[in-house]
Amino acid sequence: MAKKKILIVDDDADTRLLVSARLKKHQYDTVFAADALGAIAVARQAQPDAIILDLGLPGGNGFIVLQRLRTNTVLAGIPVIILTADESPESEFKGLEAGAVAVLHKPVQEETLIAAVEGAVGQSESPIINARLEF
Repeated sequence: MAKKKILIVDDDADTRLLVSARLKKHQYDTVFAADALGAIAVARQAQPDAIILDLGLPGGNGFIVLQRLRTNTVLAGIPVIILTADESPESEFKGLEAGAVAVLHKPVQEETLIAAVEGAVGQSESPIINARLEF
């Protein structure tokens, strides 16, 4: 079975590397984008199996990225997991309403991240919808 590819969209390089290391430990390939414009471009080019998306991005927030993904016929079916430091219930609701399959909060436990990714790419029975666990 081919490795699943996950696009990590976050403007913080340390966060991208930490999330990537956790995913690679569980046999996922990763690609990166650091801003809203790059997220769409990399998603088109890489055709990832899932996207981990931060909300606070240069060039447009994560909600704009999510909206653009959902209106693009080629990218609309890619599951999106929001990974954010924003713990407001409004952001969680808005993210799920916009089509995210899960909303996770930084810092996130490795088990929670992997469970959400496995759920998103169909390797688990059910995705995590909302997690506030910290490590």
